[in-house]
Amino acid sequence: MTPKPTQLVQIFLWIVCLYISQLKADTYLNKNRCISKTRCDECIQTPSCAWCYEPAETFGDHPRCYQPAGGKQLHKQCAPEYEYFPNNFFNVTIKKRLTSEGLAVGGGGGGFAGGAAGAAWGAGGAAASGSASASGGSFSQSSSAEMVQITPQRVHLKLRARESYSFHVQYAQAEDYPVDLYYLMDLSKSMEDDKDKLSVLGNKLAETMQAMTKDFKLGFGSFVDKVVMPYVSTVPSKLRRPCTNCTAPYGYKNHLTLNNDTTKFSEMVRSAKVSGNLDAPEGGFDAIMQAVVCTQQIGWRDKARKLLVFSTDDGFHYAGDGKLGGIIRPNDGRCHLQDNYYSYSSIQDYPSISQLNLKIKQQAINVIFAVTEKQIGVYNKLKEHIEGASSGMLSDDSSNVVELVRKQYEAISSTVEMRDNATGGVVIKYYSKCLNTGAELENNTNMCENFKVGERIDFRLEVFLKECPEKGKSLNQTIQVYPVGLSESVFIDLEMLCSCPCEKPGDVGYEEHSPRCSGFGTYKCGICECDKLHTGRKCECLQGAAANKNATGCRPPGSTDTAECSGKGTCICDRCECDQRENANETISGFWCECDNYSCYRHGGEICGGHGTCECGKCQCLPNWSGDACECYTETDTCYPPHKKDKKICDGHGQCKCGVCQCDTNEQGKYTGRYCERCPNCTETCDELKPCVLCQMYHVGPYNDNTCVEKCGNFTPEEVEVIRADEQNDEFPCAGSENHCRYVFVYKKLNETHYAVKAPKELECPPKVFILGLVLGVIAAVVLMGLAILLLWKLLTTIHDRREFAKFEKERMMAKWDTGENPIYKQATSTFKNPTYAGKG
Repeated sequence: MTPKPTQLVQIFLWIVCLYISQLKADTYLNKNRCISKTRCDECIQTPSCAWCYEPAETFGDHPRCYQPAGGKQLHKQCAPEYEYFPNNFFNVTIKKRLTSEGLAVGGGGGGFAGGAAGAAWGAGGAAASGSASASGGSFSQSSSAEMVQITPQRVHLKLRARESYSFHVQYAQAEDYPVDLYYLMDLSKSMEDDKDKLSVLGNKLAETMQAMTKDFKLGFGSFVDKVVMPYVSTVPSKLRRPCTNCTAPYGYKNHLTLNNDTTKFSEMVRSAKVSGNLDAPEGGFDAIMQAVVCTQQIGWRDKARKLLVFSTDDGFHYAGDGKLGGIIRPNDGRCHLQDNYYSYSSIQDYPSISQLNLKIKQQAINVIFAVTEKQIGVYNKLKEHIEGASSGMLSDDSSNVVELVRKQYEAISSTVEMRDNATGGVVIKYYSKCLNTGAELENNTNMCENFKVGERIDFRLEVFLKECPEKGKSLNQTIQVYPVGLSESVFIDLEMLCSCPCEKPGDVGYEEHSPRCSGFGTYKCGICECDKLHTGRKCECLQGAAANKNATGCRPPGSTDTAECSGKGTCICDRCECDQRENANETISGFWCECDNYSCYRHGGEICGGHGTCECGKCQCLPNWSGDACECYTETDTCYPPHKKDKKICDGHGQCKCGVCQCDTNEQGKYTGRYCERCPNCTETCDELKPCVLCQMYHVGPYNDNTCVEKCGNFTPEEVEVIRADEQNDEFPCAGSENHCRYVFVYKKLNETHYAVKAPKELECPPKVFILGLVLGVIAAVVLMGLAILLLWKLLTTIHDRREFAKFEKERMMAKWDTGENPIYKQATSTFKNPTYAGKG
């Protein structure tokens, strides 16, 4: 009988509905993280989960942890009076008015600006974390003498694990907010002109700061170094006077406590004398530590912007350097001022950077490093490790110190950076529009800049509880949120909702030695917690020595060394109850819990490669798949190149194994590519892509800009740091040179005309050679060699002449003839006389 068309439509719709319902059920089981939780505390630490502690007599064996917001459940519903589903809770406990607002404030109100705003913020927190509730808090008006720049000051928050809650904090710089400025100066000999200039500019510095705030105090301190070798000379005369017009060396001295008499500052600076030391680094860290921790001696005020100006022209000693002088006692971070001098200078080591950062952060002090040009690089790096620190370049004689302090103060006071001391599993994120009130979205930032006195900055704080603390640790924590450099804070009294009341004595859901637990356990939150000798849902089974005698049914026959229930279950009354996995799709089965559907081999992150089913620890592969993880595709249709008419397996240059081409190797090299289509040492594609890569990436090569646009539209190079060719992904390397520079890139063929190309940002060029210098150097070398040869020739000639003359003199001295006769002359053999001339003279 042939069915009618209407019947076919009905059958089709019925199949579709059945498939959708099955799909919804599978989706619910996959996403429901609650049903695997077996304890109340584990349940409520899972977002959106609730616990039912209804007695087992009426509730049965249904999962007690469930999602109340998940619509119709797949198990028995819990009676409302037995449901425990804690909500996040927020309440403002202390909220003083900002000094800059100057508005009268009424009584209670939730959130930040009354109940409506509090409710709105509560909704914001609920959107991020499920459900939440907010309660109003008191709003008190600050006294006229108290400056308030951040509000609220204290809030109470109850928060579940893995959930977050958001609330708002406002900051506004108050006009004439108190400022304490302590000038800490290096008074070694090299800073003498700086000291003289500071004494002249002292009044100007005070006037400049008083123009910014009326409540201003100024103090002065100085430092040299530890009075031990090798930092200073310990020769008695040098200890008394290390240099001309110098005083004895010292570690640190507080010359002037913070006060309003600014004229006294110039007098103290002028009267202070410089000293001397041996090594270049100074003992500045000792001085900073004492100036920070000696709050009473220095005169720091709690409610004030604290500025510590550190002025020097040299580096610094830090922890460990004291060993050079035989000082091995670590710095204790305490105040040791006696008669305004640091008394422990020669007793304990210099402090470390982390110690300074901790103390500076605790005291909320802004350190300004005013240093000379040769040291600015070192102190720029140092400020990165000290919270709220900044640095500026000081002229050689400190003549720009007033302008430097003014600029640094303006930068500090016009910037707010929010920090916190949250630890453990608590994370706080900050969001703000800063002064851009027209922006649609908040930025994830804890810092706003360039605002003026009275302008209000809104921060949204998102408190996220990643995990509950370990057992035994407190579930209550007080977190301090503070603007860097200020002593004002927002305190968050955080209560972590990590346990259930029915797990504690005194609750109606808690009963020791309960009949529901056969008298051998404690009834908690609807389930039994058995003593050490009993087990089972109602503690009805013995365990330990008494139970082991009868526990043979929990092991396979003849396997005494095998773990009970294969280590995947619990032996209860001589029978295995297999464990339940958190993932509802993962099951353990078998009489001895020896089978499961999740421990098979994986491939590509999936069980059985996604091409089979896991049955009792082994993969049962689908047709056309094989291997331990069903990772091997047995057909060869994936090994044919798709763009060729004459198709061959692996293009005729390889073998198809598991659906992937294994390329051959010949004398010229190995074939590459997904289908072994790329021949060894082929460069035609590299030559084709080279001009476009050169012009697009490096603006060199044969193509100009117009030609590059016309001919290079089939790809745009991607800039990468490191070039690596992945042959498995059909990426091939190319290399060459252009203008004596080497280039490399890799390409991947997307289709017949388009490519994906990756190239580094810059060409690899050899370092430039200074030709003129090289030529001049060669010429100079030749000239110098010529002059050297001439000098050598002259020297040898002179030596030769002197030797010949000496030889001549020696021979002359050795002659033995009479000086009146010529030894060469010989008498004539015959003589004749002229008679005519005879006798005439």
